[in-house]
Amino acid sequence: MKKSLSLLVTIAFTLSLLAMPTGAEAAKREKFGTDSRHKTVKRLKVETSSEKPIKWKMVMPWSKGLLFFDYAQHFADSVRLASGGRLLIKCFSAGELVPAMQSFDAVSKGSAQCLHDWPGYWKGKNEAFVAFAAVPMGLDAELYNVWLYERGGAEMMNELYGRYNMVALPGGQCGQEMGLLSNKAATKLEDFKGLKVRTAGWFMDIMTMMGASATPIPGGEVYLALERGVIDAAEFSSPSLNYPMGFDEITKYVIEPGVHQPCSQFGFAFNTDAWNKLPEDLKWIVKICAKETQIWSYNWTTNLDLKAIELFKKNVKFLKMDKETIIAFKKTAKTHLDSLKAKYPDVKKALDSQETLVDDFADWRDIRSGITPWPYQTFIDGKTN
Repeated sequence: MKKSLSLLVTIAFTLSLLAMPTGAEAAKREKFGTDSRHKTVKRLKVETSSEKPIKWKMVMPWSKGLLFFDYAQHFADSVRLASGGRLLIKCFSAGELVPAMQSFDAVSKGSAQCLHDWPGYWKGKNEAFVAFAAVPMGLDAELYNVWLYERGGAEMMNELYGRYNMVALPGGQCGQEMGLLSNKAATKLEDFKGLKVRTAGWFMDIMTMMGASATPIPGGEVYLALERGVIDAAEFSSPSLNYPMGFDEITKYVIEPGVHQPCSQFGFAFNTDAWNKLPEDLKWIVKICAKETQIWSYNWTTNLDLKAIELFKKNVKFLKMDKETIIAFKKTAKTHLDSLKAKYPDVKKALDSQETLVDDFADWRDIRSGITPWPYQTFIDGKTN
């Protein structure tokens, strides 16, 4: 029974993050931002040094309408260029080769060679996958990079995927997500009691513990649910992904900060048999291109977020939770995460490592503070952190 319930929650969680509004309720706006490089490099002829280039299929749990597809395409373009055409990766969006929820298994079994994903989608297989995707009140983008590349996080990620016949690499970040788009001005702890919230994953449990009524409504249904008052508030993704959804047309506020997801981390996974057949230099090219995608995606998305926030401010008011409420979220998150660590050894291993990094980083975070790059007048008026 527990396994079936976990699978149902995982399916709802995945659909909630992937689905875009459709039909009469579809957003009138186009996708926010395009990767201009792809238009150039797809026409570029690259000479291959082998008679038969290696050709791979990449599957993923999102459509071409999401910026995450651009992350995958950017990586595939980089591999083609850097390998001189020796390794060609063709990207297939959700449903083109396999349904979104079957992309993990397709690569595990070898019917496709590689996968781009958000690891948290696979929590039904192992709860620890979420730790490599986003942790409520957890690591931000800076610390995720340190943890993944210098503190063994990438190795832990690879070991976990390895149990499913895959080799894994970090590959994509979109930073802190937007807070709750809401029709109620909830900034204090008592304001969240009884609040009907669309969220998913570990944060759904945390919101429930805070007294809210949390539900993992699929993304394509969020607009209508907000419009009809079925829910009071919803989180979905970063500003540049949220804006095309049109949520600001039917909400009044955005409740910040996005305590549910200080960073959203993505990855690539490769069928082990396909990976092992690659020459060693191509393996290094794939690793380097994955890391380049990690850096590029964060900068690209963050820059798009700035324009999205400017547009959002025309229709909604941004509110900040008070300090006591943010601290309460931290306390509740710790209680829930500690309970997960007690149940799941893999979760404990990953979260203990992340928390050690946070502790180790604390002195430097404090010592270096005081020069946050605010606009000149804001800074001299006294806002330094």
